[in-house]
Amino acid sequence: MPSRFLSVAITDRIATVTLDNPPSNLLNASVLKELDQAFGELEATDAVRVVVLTASGRFFCPGADLKELVQLNTAYQGSELSGLGQALLNRIERFDKPVIAAINGTCLGGGLELAMACHIRVAAAGLQLGLPEIKLGLIPGFGGTQRLPRIIGPSKAAELILTGEAITSEEALALGLVNRVVPLADLLKQAQVLAGMITAKGRLAIQSALRAIRTGLDSPLAEGLAREAELFGELCETADEKEGITAFLEKRQPKFTGL
Repeated sequence: MPSRFLSVAITDRIATVTLDNPPSNLLNASVLKELDQAFGELEATDAVRVVVLTASGRFFCPGADLKELVQLNTAYQGSELSGLGQALLNRIERFDKPVIAAINGTCLGGGLELAMACHIRVAAAGLQLGLPEIKLGLIPGFGGTQRLPRIIGPSKAAELILTGEAITSEEALALGLVNRVVPLADLLKQAQVLAGMITAKGRLAIQSALRAIRTGLDSPLAEGLAREAELFGELCETADEKEGITAFLEKRQPKFTGL
C-alpha cells in the first residue's frame, strides 16, 4: 500500500504500522486519511491478526499540525476536522483485530488521542504524555474528552485536560493510561511479543472478547452482560472451542483454525 506518511510491515501475522511524518509526526488531514486507508486494508487482510502502531524518530506524535489548525476560521471547518479525526479513531477502537500502541516518544494532543483509541498501550520509559489543547484556547477534538475519563476516571482526566499539563509514562502507568513501561530499546520488541501472545490464541475468541468489551463500554451493565452471554454461546459451537478445551485436557498447545 503506497503511502507518504507511514509504512506497513507484516510479519508472523502482526502488522506494524509506523508513522513517518518528519520531523515530529504531526497529525494533519493527509496523515489521518492515510491511516484510515491503511487500517481499512489491514481489516480486510486475513493474514493480519494484530496491529502494532508506532512511529519513527524521537516522537510518537506531539499532536495536530498547528499550520493546519490556524487556517480553521469557522465552526464548520473545525467540526469537519474533528469529525475526520474522530471517525478514524472510532474505527481503530472498534477494530475486530487488537491494536497495540507502541509509544516511542512524546505523545501529546491528537497523538495521545490516537494512542487511547488503541486497545493496549506500551510506552517507552521517561516520555511525556498529555492533552495540552487548553493552552491553545481549544479542547481535545479527536475524542480525548471522552476516552481519557473512561480510562483514568473523570476527576483526574479533568485535571489533565483543564491544566494541559503532561505526565510521564511512569505516572501514566500508575493511572492505568498505559499498560506497560519498558526501555525504549526494548519497546517494539516488547509490543511484538505481546502481539505474538495474542496471535497464539483463537481468532474467533479474540474477536468476540473485543466485541464484548466494546459493548460493555457503550451500554448499561445489563446489556453488556447479555451480549457477553450471546457471544459466549456462539463460541461454544465453534471447532476452536472444542480444540481449546481438548488441548488443555491433553496438556498440549491448541491448534486453532478460526472455525
